[in-house]
Amino acid sequence: MTTTIEQLQQERRRLEIPTRRPVGFWEDAFRRLIKNRASVIGGIVLLVIVLLAVFADVVAPFPYDKQFLSPEDKANTVPTWLLPMLPPNTESYAKVSNEFLMGSDTLGRDLWSRLVYGARISLLVGFIGAMTAIILGVTYGSICGFFGGMTDTLMVAFIDIMYAFPTILLIILMMVYFRSALVQVDPDSFQGMMKRIDDSMGGLFFIFIGIGITAWMGQARLVRGQMLSLKRKEFIEAAHTIGATNSRIIVRHLLPNVLGPVIVAGTLSIPGYISSEAFLSFIGLGVNPPTPSWGTMINDGRTAMLTYPHQIIFPGIALALVMLAFNFLGDGLRDAMDPRMRGAN
Repeated sequence: MTTTIEQLQQERRRLEIPTRRPVGFWEDAFRRLIKNRASVIGGIVLLVIVLLAVFADVVAPFPYDKQFLSPEDKANTVPTWLLPMLPPNTESYAKVSNEFLMGSDTLGRDLWSRLVYGARISLLVGFIGAMTAIILGVTYGSICGFFGGMTDTLMVAFIDIMYAFPTILLIILMMVYFRSALVQVDPDSFQGMMKRIDDSMGGLFFIFIGIGITAWMGQARLVRGQMLSLKRKEFIEAAHTIGATNSRIIVRHLLPNVLGPVIVAGTLSIPGYISSEAFLSFIGLGVNPPTPSWGTMINDGRTAMLTYPHQIIFPGIALALVMLAFNFLGDGLRDAMDPRMRGAN
């Protein structure tokens, strides 16, 4: 009898279907993300550019503001490997030199060094713009969507008023005001302190303010819509029933459920902030010279575009590469965090 029972137990264990470990949302999203080749390539490109920006002091062979003019006069030099890609007879008017990896600009500054240091500016503007938009947008949208009523009506009306102004025009007006109003101010005043901060950051401080004031509205509307749909769910009513406070419900129950769409929207918005900074630098309202920016480099190379096209091509390629990489990564994150795709290959 004992043998029969043991045999039955062994047969049952043999026929049992092995149970699979439950996979969480973030783990499942990561698995689907790494299966997206475009997003993986975009992430690798961004990682390389971030490492170049972080270690710019090591990667760049020269300081970004060092000029090789008199007596050596190494302005507008072209390396040998670039000659086939330049206009015919380039050697008749350009100075061929392999001292600079990508040549030098009209002021004798190394293009590769300025390109690497310019990556810091673009990435800083992109990341800080996205973080500012997330912090302000999530806070504003959470208050709108959770409390509703007159609070929601008034706060949404303010967003609509802000949307009535063209974003880039509003940033330009603010930059013109900051740069013109703070030319002659008392160094000990609040305006003088802001000017010192901006000067120490190479002109980035006012760019951060301009982008931060206008970047949060899209995130606020996204979070508001998510809050309006989630606050009527059963688990939120259960939290109210057990006496959870409003702040606890927002922080512990609602925000984790809107985090996925917020991260996706923030990633997809970064190229817009980078292009805004490049445009401001291109028209002379961006970083202060000689701080390198890809927009500034494109503006500097514009005057020599026909004779030295590499001075505008290299920063243009870098700008396009970063924006494409963020778009690929953002698209991959959107697909990976889509609840309808969970469990799908």
